Amino acid sequence: MSTIPFPVLIITGRPAAGKSELIDYLKNTPAEERLRRFRIGEFEELDDFVYVWETFETDDILTRHGRKRLWTDEKYYFTDEFIWNLYIERINLEYRKKLARDARYHDRRTVLIEFARGGEDGIHEALRHLHDDILKAAKIIYLRVSFEESVRKNRRRARKGMEDSILYHSLPDEKMEFYYRVNDWEKLEAKDQNMIDVRGFKVPYAVFENMPEKTLDPVLIGEELEKAAKKLEG
Repeated sequence: MSTIPFPVLIITGRPAAGKSELIDYLKNTPAEERLRRFRIGEFEELDDFVYVWETFETDDILTRHGRKRLWTDEKYYFTDEFIWNLYIERINLEYRKKLARDARYHDRRTVLIEFARGGEDGIHEALRHLHDDILKAAKIIYLRVSFEESVRKNRRRARKGMEDSILYHSLPDEKMEFYYRVNDWEKLEAKDQNMIDVRGFKVPYAVFENMPEKTLDPVLIGEELEKAAKKLEG
């Protein structure tokens, strides 16, 4: 049994919704305050953007050697939709390795799982592929912004030469439109105001309202996150 109130926290939302800024805020919050206000212990991150960028790099290496690209075309559009679930399976693997190395891992640590998904069933599909060990311990925070706000912030955060950065990666507008204009959060939220049913697991969730934008102001981040944490505690 974990002694950390939130052993697994899934942070999701549209691209540039503020997920990475929220995690950066937590990194800079003193441990005692982080545990007291937000119920999060020492933490490690599992962000599937790391695997996304690795996919692009691998396909580029194959191209340079005259080999067939595995998962993307030359404009980095995915050629096989299964790749989205493969990224979740990578998260599963990394998480279970942590538990295998240390059976008391959650005595002091929280794992933050971060991903963005679009499409009519994208978020629920990702959740359905998470391992039982994650789902039985998980809580969800969804950062809510409109698609238009997601596009605006996605443009703003772009940094030339830092395309592989968690904080500063950015997508072209046409990819935002293609992959992320639609998502299924409101549909999930409409079914139950407190829980999402994922393969029989009732996973508690809270919404971090990020319009108007709060993730540029540490005071506002803290206030909204504390509100979400209190809801998750029930």
